[in-house]
Order: sequence, then C-alpha cells, then structure tokens
Amino acid sequence: QVQLVESGGGSVETGGSLTLACAATPSPSYRYRYDHTCMAWFRQAPGKEREGVAAIGFGGVSTYYVESVKGRFTISRDNTKNLLSLHMSGLKPEDTAMYFCAKYQQYGCNDWMSTGGIAWWGRGTQVTVSS
Repeated sequence: QVQLVESGGGSVETGGSLTLACAATPSPSYRYRYDHTCMAWFRQAPGKEREGVAAIGFGGVSTYYVESVKGRFTISRDNTKNLLSLHMSGLKPEDTAMYFCAKYQQYGCNDWMSTGGIAWWGRGTQVTVSS
C-alpha cells in the first residue's frame, strides 16, 4: 500500500496563494515499484463532479494542467522525499474545493484524467477562496 496525506489547505482571499503538499508513504514491498509513478491533483466542489487539476510524470519532466489553472498553478515532485506539491497563485472563488492527491500504477500521465490507473487516493484538504 501507499499512504497519501495532503496538507496545506486553508482560506484565502481572491488573488492569494497557497501551496498544497502530498506525502506518499509506501509500505516496504511497494517502495521501489511505485516510487516514480504518475501523480496528480483532483478537486471537487459542492454540487460539482470531481475534476482533474494537474498531473506530473516520471522524473517531474512532463506536467499536465486543466485549462482553467494554466499559468496560475504549478505542480512539482521531490522523489527523494516522496513529496508532491501544488503551488497555487491568483486564486479565484471558483477554485474553492476539496483537493485530493492521487497516485497511479503506471509511470505515464498521458491519460491521467480518465482516473482508470489510479491506485491510491488521499483523504483531501480543503481550499476556500473568498471574494
């Protein structure tokens, strides 16, 4: 198993910034096989379906973003610490949601929004943007 724990959520005003973190802790038998697989952030607001926000592939070279956050959010990873981050700036009220960390079985992120390859989810961290 791989345990995912999100942190960094909070309440900010429109235009503010937040940085989310997701710590991945694999059990010994999973440590080497899944350390570098695709990881992503999803979010879900009240009354809306879950949507993909950003994803990052093996080595952190390839990144993917939903159109609405391009230029405002930056996803990164530190594999030496099994840490995934999402820096969010220029926040808008429509960014308000629960943000979830996800880890995939495969290395590539080309079809990350399909969620079919996701093996583990975090429990989420709340982001609230007020106007």
